[in-house]
Amino acid sequence: MKVKKIIIIGNTASNLYLFRKDFITSCINEGYRVICLVSEYDDEWINKIKSLEAETVTYKLSRGGLSPLKDIKSLFYIKCIIQKYKPDIVFSFFTKPVIYGSLAAKLAKTPKVVGMIEGLGSPFTEHPNGQSFKMKIVRFFQISLYRIVFPFLDKIIFLNRDDPIDLVNNNKIYHKSNAVEVLGPIGLSLDDYPYELWDESQEVSFIFVARLLAEKGIFEYLEAAKIVKSKYPNVKFKIIGGLDTENPYGLSKEKLDKVITTGMIEYPGFVNNVTRHLVQSSVFVLPSYYREGVPRSTQEAMATGRPVITTDVPGCRDTVLDGVNGFLVPKWDVNALVDKMCFFIENPEKINIMGKESYKIACEQFDVDKVNKKLFKIMGIHD
Repeated sequence: MKVKKIIIIGNTASNLYLFRKDFITSCINEGYRVICLVSEYDDEWINKIKSLEAETVTYKLSRGGLSPLKDIKSLFYIKCIIQKYKPDIVFSFFTKPVIYGSLAAKLAKTPKVVGMIEGLGSPFTEHPNGQSFKMKIVRFFQISLYRIVFPFLDKIIFLNRDDPIDLVNNNKIYHKSNAVEVLGPIGLSLDDYPYELWDESQEVSFIFVARLLAEKGIFEYLEAAKIVKSKYPNVKFKIIGGLDTENPYGLSKEKLDKVITTGMIEYPGFVNNVTRHLVQSSVFVLPSYYREGVPRSTQEAMATGRPVITTDVPGCRDTVLDGVNGFLVPKWDVNALVDKMCFFIENPEKINIMGKESYKIACEQFDVDKVNKKLFKIMGIHD
């Protein structure tokens, strides 16, 4: 009997392992031979992928920037890999792997080609002062490449309802009928994020978990914290996430150090026990305006039973039922953010009530086993 094969094309090995390990394991349990292609890697993460009984193949593909000649070279290299393995399915995720991996799969005559768009990212992120000229150029090229690739994709999977409208419909990108699907969150293993009631004897505290970038709402969070602390000095504000000094919209180390010195926030730096920090906090806050798929940090906070304050923007709005498990606020609106923070400070009994609703939503929508079954159905990998 012929063993079915699936090639999964991502970029970083760590990302593929952390966010795709349950999917890889499920594919193997379905009898598939799984071959993972990664372009950024080290031995530790490669070995972790191999520990799942999947195979790994490395390739070169620059994640950012416009380098057509290098990208075309990568395209033909990926095509050679696909021709060698002759898979039944090629499944790519993230922008460049979807574009070049899918093109390579088409050239290699793969029977089924699937791409997942996990949020529209920086090219579609609207900034308060408008987009940079460079990002407008990137967006133009990205849409142009999607026009080439989408017509032959068998399935184009999005994580939220807004992305296919803003990318496919508004730009009139041709695709096969019934190709576009909305999966919802990619999900997480709920066992890794156990539900825990907030200790009501503790002072109310807020936590922000994300890279320290403007798009993720770090500046709105800091400004809101300053205003709230002036009114309620004992309230705690925590930040978990790394600096991105290469990003022009990032929080600088100098600014971060200055804020820490004032005692306004707690910043433990890099941590590998985010769950503990979540359950020790009362309310999760993500004032992001980045074009998310569905933010994973919010899913993790909800699984642990924390109410959420986030923005009414694509991706983020898919996690909160306003007034039920938290609140949606307009992007860039610090006063609205302060208002909702004060609500929890003045009504602490609502924290566990709304947190329980977050947990219910997590069980219904974020359970990775349920998500993978839905993904299998979309891709035609039947139980």
